[in-house]
Amino acid sequence: MRWIIHLFFVIVGGTLGFIYAPLLIELVGIQTSVIGLNYIIALLGAVALFLLSYVIADYIVQFLNWVEEQLIRIPVGDLLFGSLGLILGLVIAYLINVSIKDIGWTLVSQVIPIFLTIAFGYLGFQIGFRRREEFINAIQVNRNKDREKDKKKLQEEVSKNSLKPKILDTSVIIDGRIADICQTHFLEGTLVIPQFVLGELQHIADSSDALKRNRGRRGLDVLNRIQKELPVTVEIYEGDFEDIPEVDSKLIRLAKEMDGVLVTNDYNLNKVSDLQGVQVLNINDLANAVKPVVLPGEELIVQVIKDGKEDKQGIAYLDDGTMIVVEEGKDYIGKTIEVLITSVLQTSAGRMIFAKPKLLEKAL
Repeated sequence: MRWIIHLFFVIVGGTLGFIYAPLLIELVGIQTSVIGLNYIIALLGAVALFLLSYVIADYIVQFLNWVEEQLIRIPVGDLLFGSLGLILGLVIAYLINVSIKDIGWTLVSQVIPIFLTIAFGYLGFQIGFRRREEFINAIQVNRNKDREKDKKKLQEEVSKNSLKPKILDTSVIIDGRIADICQTHFLEGTLVIPQFVLGELQHIADSSDALKRNRGRRGLDVLNRIQKELPVTVEIYEGDFEDIPEVDSKLIRLAKEMDGVLVTNDYNLNKVSDLQGVQVLNINDLANAVKPVVLPGEELIVQVIKDGKEDKQGIAYLDDGTMIVVEEGKDYIGKTIEVLITSVLQTSAGRMIFAKPKLLEKAL
């Protein structure tokens, strides 16, 4: 900092000496034709102010340090709005001074611009500094309004989506869990059952294969329960798309025309619907989402049903079908034991839980 101050005084001294050298020569009355005399006076001025800087440099450094400490103590918000007000005041003063400088009076064209610059800069800083709270509140009010608009828009979209008709496919009807979901009021809006889905369901129920026949009849029973016992609105869509042979393609076409949501358990239909921009509710995804969360270190009571792939392993299942691999559990097949969770593995096929018998841990 001191070297910067010394350099500043040297430049100022040399500049002043060079500018006022002719005036000093004329004032002293020296008659000379030496061209380098101006540079000599400039050099003398630079040396003089350089020596002067050694006297006052410490005071200038102390003043700058004091200013720095004061600025550091000012909150960022106060400094920001004060600076913005200062800049705005200087811009206004500049625009006014541009027109004033064209006036021929020396007092008006040279003195008044300086006064206006100082005055508007000071007023701008004071206004920005003292009215900062109002500016901050105004910004926050605008942000809150934007947030309220976004929130309201999101609520409208959610409400709109929740009331869209839900189109059931064959797989979700045969599965049967859709009836329990409707009974718990988690599914809102009208349930749409296309006539071509009913035809496919009836064809399955009339199959010669006993397994398919039972699945089809269970699907019909589920529909009968939904329509007569549950507090939901059921609508039968009588139309058909004769130019489309596949039922899955018909469902996607119907969902697009009705602006509805397709409810399915079919993985492939789910993917195709996503690709074509049709919203899908997958019951299997819902079931996976509501599975109970278990962590390593927790204790469970399970029944070991069969042996595992590895030696001395036993296999048990939770109520939701999650498989538990019980290390050293082969000796407990057919028994209900308390196990300690050791790790949880999430795979593409689902979740696997590894555990060990609590009795074995106590023995160890």
